[in-house]
Amino acid sequence: MTLAAMWEARAADGRGAELHAWARESALPAVRGAAGLERVELFTAPGERVLLIALWTGEPQPVPEPPAGLLARPAHRWTFTRTDAG
Repeated sequence: MTLAAMWEARAADGRGAELHAWARESALPAVRGAAGLERVELFTAPGERVLLIALWTGEPQPVPEPPAGLLARPAHRWTFTRTDAG
């Protein structure tokens, strides 16, 4: 069974580039080192948002918390189960 874990965060005003840099330099290496990881991707979106999607063969590992003051609100997290692959 493959699980997709999504992590989405909105940066505090004017700190989108810092949040993206933190995700690239801290969150990605932390997730990449975890057992059961199949794939991980990092995205940006309008509104100073950063999205990390990781595919897991086992229990998803959590994304570390960004530094205080970097976020406009707490990060959102969702886990999905793959039901069909094409």
